[in-house]
Amino acid sequence: MPRTVPELSRRPLRRLLMRALSATFLLLPAAPLTLLPHPGVAQGLPTLGDTEREGLSPLMERKLGEEIMRDIRTDRDYVDDGPISEYLNNFGQNLVSIHPEVRGEAGFDFQFFMVRDPMLNAFALPGGFIGVNSGLVLAAQSESELAGVMSHEIGHVAQRHIARMLGQQKQNSMIQLAAIVLGALAGVSKAGGDAAMATMMGGTGLAVQRQLNFSRDAEREADRIGLQIMRDGGFDPSGMVTFFGRLQTASRNYSDAVPPYLMTHPLTTERIADIQARIRDQRYKQRVDNPEFQLARARTQVLQNDSVQGLRDNVAKFTDQAKNNTKLMTAAAKYGLAYAYYRQNRFEQAEAALKEAQEAAIPMKTGIFFGSLDIDIKIARKQAQQALQVAQSMRQQFPISRSVARQYADALIAANRNDQAVAYLRDQAQLYRSDAQVQQLLAKVYAAQGKQALQHLALAESYALNGSLLAAIDQLGIARKAPDATFYDQSQIDAREREWKARWKDEQKELKDR
Repeated sequence: MPRTVPELSRRPLRRLLMRALSATFLLLPAAPLTLLPHPGVAQGLPTLGDTEREGLSPLMERKLGEEIMRDIRTDRDYVDDGPISEYLNNFGQNLVSIHPEVRGEAGFDFQFFMVRDPMLNAFALPGGFIGVNSGLVLAAQSESELAGVMSHEIGHVAQRHIARMLGQQKQNSMIQLAAIVLGALAGVSKAGGDAAMATMMGGTGLAVQRQLNFSRDAEREADRIGLQIMRDGGFDPSGMVTFFGRLQTASRNYSDAVPPYLMTHPLTTERIADIQARIRDQRYKQRVDNPEFQLARARTQVLQNDSVQGLRDNVAKFTDQAKNNTKLMTAAAKYGLAYAYYRQNRFEQAEAALKEAQEAAIPMKTGIFFGSLDIDIKIARKQAQQALQVAQSMRQQFPISRSVARQYADALIAANRNDQAVAYLRDQAQLYRSDAQVQQLLAKVYAAQGKQALQHLALAESYALNGSLLAAIDQLGIARKAPDATFYDQSQIDAREREWKARWKDEQKELKDR
């Protein structure tokens, strides 16, 4: 399967960014696990030369990554799900904390996310953003296997592979440019179009081979760093071998669809052999998975295919899995069944299945999964006070959970405690200034209060945080015309409009300069 970033929004920025990135990323070999390499510095690893590092500064990496993420978040296949995002980020941050030096000289703030795609794939974007496909999470049979993939990604970040690739890409671009010029000359000669195409393809092939050679080294470096993270974090290092072997087997399913150099993860067999050699003398460590892993897989199974037929299939699948299984797997199956019922609007069955899942899971620690779904079901059943009670309990149990914080606001709104919801959300907006969902919730509660100017101001803030500056400016125009707009509101609108128009102008100039 060719390496791709998920289909993004239709903004002009998306096309320009993908053009700029395609020469760097998409020429590299792609497999079901095709990982977009990415920069960083770790202790004990080779120091990179200035020529390689000058291609992309850490600051530009982060800025580029944030621009791409703004587009990804607008795509329907971006999984914006509280429990899943929280699980992946907690898991990923735990891996990073094992060797904090992987954050590099720029101190990258890693963020982990999921995209809805059945293919076994994971990728890193500039600046510390790491994505995994839903299919990969479902294919992982243990947290050690998932850790193997995510640690490998962190290894790409630690070695600043994007900056190094861009440094080499400058040379490759000259090769391709020369090939295109020669091809054009051949096209107007007696040799004709076939010779022109052969010349251009030959130059492109050489550039691809140079990227292949670089990528093989990058993959080996990422493997070694990932293996060190796993070992020092108490994971089973053989999980990396097991999962990469499964990926190698899965890649054969695509062998007839695309050229080998774009399909096969480079030197997979040699890489597996290298990892096996490194762990041969290590003592085997049995690691018990966190119960949240199986709950995350069950929820992912539902999210991967939320069509009418997909939900029916999942109900049948989880019903079957709940029979004659281990305690944990029964709890996970019942939880998946409850979530599938919830997505089908069968709320009574969802509540009953969730209760069975909770009983089966005693005394396991299940994170926010059960409580989060319980809140959603109670709000859907118009049981606002009960939902608020669960949300208050969850806040005490998980005080720093962003997902629980948003659900608490949802419960306040459902219970018509609008003034309390506004006060809470405004505090949250001050604490988490980049959280667009908080602004969206503020807009919702302002709408319930009939406060039009504040509603559209909050919507403007949410659009701006998501990178949609023109939409944000449009919302400011609506807020300005609202009959309840105060002098203070007008001042805030004017200030924001000046700021965002200046940002938009700078972005357009930057795009033109590229």
